[in-house]
Amino acid sequence: MNIDYKNGDATTPENKGNKIIVHVCNDIGAWGKGFVMAISKRWKEPERSYRDWFKTKDNFVLGQVQFVQVEDELWVANLIGQHKINKDEQGNAPIRYEAILSGLDKVGQFALENNATVHMPRIGCGLAGGTWDRIEPLIQSTLIEKNILVTVYDF
Repeated sequence: MNIDYKNGDATTPENKGNKIIVHVCNDIGAWGKGFVMAISKRWKEPERSYRDWFKTKDNFVLGQVQFVQVEDELWVANLIGQHKINKDEQGNAPIRYEAILSGLDKVGQFALENNATVHMPRIGCGLAGGTWDRIEPLIQSTLIEKNILVTVYDF
């Protein structure tokens, strides 16, 4: 099994059955640029839930995932995989690969429990500053190796 790459919009997965849309969030409660704008345009609940989660600070840490049901067979996974929103003093990007790995593992568990397919843009490679050659193996080890169907969308 391999990642299925498609041109299209990750907010409109076409598979039948349960689906999870995964995206990367930061750990400072900021929501307003990048792929989250496409999510907020379609549904209000993922942003509202993320902001509420940040306010409570209840397990709001790198590597955690919040699953927000937005339609009958569709969830948005708010995966905290980015530390702050800018490069640090050493010029390192906000992406935290260990957090992405941990979060994708949780997505995999949720997908197996709910017999769901997983859909995403090239997570962590936009504002978070990550590179796909480092993200793709994380998807392979946490999702593909568990026989979970994954579709990555290039808009």
